Amino acid sequence: MQTTKERYANIIPMKEMDTREKRLLPFPIYDELRSKSPVRYDADRECWDLFRYEDVHYVLKNPTLFSSRRMMGVGDRVENLLVMDPPKHTQMRNLVNKAFTPKAINDLAPHIKEITESLLAEAKNSGRIDIVHDLATPLPVIVIAELLGVPAEDRQLFKEWSDVLVKGPANNSDEAYAAVIAEREQVVGKLTHYFADILKVRSQKRENDLVSLLLDAEIEGDKLSADDVISFCILLLVAGNETTTNLIANGVRLLIEDPQRQEVLRAHREWMPEAVEEVLRFYPPIQAIGRIAVNDIEIGGQKIAAGSQIVSWVASANRDEQKFEQPSTFIPNRKPNPHLSFGFGIHFCLGAPLARLEGRIAFETLLDTFRSMQKDGDYGDPIQSPFVFGIKKLPIQVQ
Repeated sequence: MQTTKERYANIIPMKEMDTREKRLLPFPIYDELRSKSPVRYDADRECWDLFRYEDVHYVLKNPTLFSSRRMMGVGDRVENLLVMDPPKHTQMRNLVNKAFTPKAINDLAPHIKEITESLLAEAKNSGRIDIVHDLATPLPVIVIAELLGVPAEDRQLFKEWSDVLVKGPANNSDEAYAAVIAEREQVVGKLTHYFADILKVRSQKRENDLVSLLLDAEIEGDKLSADDVISFCILLLVAGNETTTNLIANGVRLLIEDPQRQEVLRAHREWMPEAVEEVLRFYPPIQAIGRIAVNDIEIGGQKIAAGSQIVSWVASANRDEQKFEQPSTFIPNRKPNPHLSFGFGIHFCLGAPLARLEGRIAFETLLDTFRSMQKDGDYGDPIQSPFVFGIKKLPIQVQ
């Protein structure tokens, strides 16, 4: 029987991340932990932490040994692709793929470009922009909302809900994580009712949106249930918004931390796809992924009991010197780049093509629109979530 801390280990911060500065730049801590205790048990969080690429990769690629069926802080009644094991996961993913094809994503490119240019229009006049508030947040919210058929007036509400679903506790007290779990439960209830209302409308009249496509998706006579469609919509809302917001914001942060990177990418626009992958490796939107050990198992010389929570730190794995040459250097045309920021194996992020597309278009449009970008004041506070890496604001000056 798992304790509360074991169930929610993936939302509880490590004691090493005890200052704002460390949360803004945690990678030196990961380097130290990977060197000194690559597989360690954290008694405070009641879980096992893995920091080496080899171990993280092993866990993510073996779903029969490490189950995804774990509590996500939103209650037992919510089940989505992230917390499913085969065979249901395989069936669900195949069905969803029917409605979420690469062609359908690529067809969005002109519209994403149009949205991005519109969001940057004001900055062309003012010379200033908060990348998080004015671009990185609204762009994926608009895209996801349109995909789901959500009215424009509800976009801000969607963003507020997705923020709650990734938020971590303020501290390690039982009260703090109980408060976070209760808040998440409340938001999931609101989202469930919201999407249930949309499903009622779409069941009577299909529209050109993802909900309608999901309702019609079929493989060998099997269709998604209403609960399955709702759970996927909630997952897409959170993953689609938060991951892409942080990809864009983290990428611009890298460009202004070293302005030479801007010039390199201007001169080598053909490197942009590789540069997006390097942003994902170097400043990953998601830092950690949780699993449950199915059986007693040994990793890195440590014996892990069946039922134990395992947190795989992909942000550390992405900097592992045993896997990457010059891991602490941002190399915009790095090849190969087998980062784990979108996961690996059967749970590889379904929305990765959309996130990559939005990130590439955002970076290209910024470089096309402005001759230079530079920091304009302090970064905002880090996002209050130990498994998400991002900042709450990023004011820059543009010319």
